Amino acid sequence: MVRTHRATIQDVALLSGLSICTVSRALRNLPNVSEKAQRQVSDAASKLGYKASAAAARLAGGRTGSVAIIAPTATTWFFAQAVEAAEEVFGDSGYDTVLISLRNKKSVKQQVFGNLEQLAQRVDGLLLLNVDLDPSEVEALDASGLAVASVSMRNVPWDNVGIDDEHAAWRATSHLLELGHWDLAVLAGNEPVVKDIPRFQGFSRALDEHHLTVHPDQVVGCEPSIDDGRRAMTELMARGGKPTAVFAHCDEAAFGALMALREHGLAAPKNMSVIGIDDHPMSWFLGLSTVAQPVADQGAFAANLLCERLVNTETPNPPANHLLDTKLIERKTTRHKR
Repeated sequence: MVRTHRATIQDVALLSGLSICTVSRALRNLPNVSEKAQRQVSDAASKLGYKASAAAARLAGGRTGSVAIIAPTATTWFFAQAVEAAEEVFGDSGYDTVLISLRNKKSVKQQVFGNLEQLAQRVDGLLLLNVDLDPSEVEALDASGLAVASVSMRNVPWDNVGIDDEHAAWRATSHLLELGHWDLAVLAGNEPVVKDIPRFQGFSRALDEHHLTVHPDQVVGCEPSIDDGRRAMTELMARGGKPTAVFAHCDEAAFGALMALREHGLAAPKNMSVIGIDDHPMSWFLGLSTVAQPVADQGAFAANLLCERLVNTETPNPPANHLLDTKLIERKTTRHKR
């Protein structure tokens, strides 16, 4: 995708020093924004020439006045956070929201994306949250006439908002290496080809920079859930390896890893350092070191982009991939190797 220089809500957030969610509320003159924040946003938007055109979206030619948010599941923390932020933007812009959960079932996904004409009769646009589409589904959706934006998707022909997953994983792994851990294991995403997963690529890049490699037995595929993190960590220990640190591809997998360690009479970081990615609300409670990503901001930003595309139908801007910053947060599950 080609990056353009048009001002976005992300630019306003960076210049004002506020979150995208706060900026979105301020641009719509909502009451739950302080006067100071309102001034900061107004000044930044004025300097950048940014206007919140989405505020009159429904009056500007929407056919149904509704948009759909489609997520693999509606129950996990990531999707719940992104949905709530996006719904606020759509509601403030005059749109009704239809939430479609694919329930992590291939049959449901095929039903939804196999009948786009029927979907277009219900909604004017779609916000996709990390939906795994095959090339034919992407092509059909792009040709459907529906306005589309997404969160945390790769190589799509519409506006997408996410983080640099490869860099986030590199930062997490580099933190372990900086602490003196050379024998590392990874609970990687559960995709058919592990080496194609950006977070595994970031893990591998950090090792390469230190002239290290990881043994195949130290790589375990893992779904983004506590239960599968626990299973993966149990499997890792059963293989007989003794890594001094583990990088889990998400916080929920890391929670499961911490459970498995306790069940084997071990603890982090005394016996093994553990780090994840996300900054799930439970990470603070459990003291998990992690790389934080702004989930709500991703949902709000993508919703704003979709509203803008619904308004500006005659002179649309080229689609772009917008990456938000991540931040390393060191807590109690990582320490120097002893």
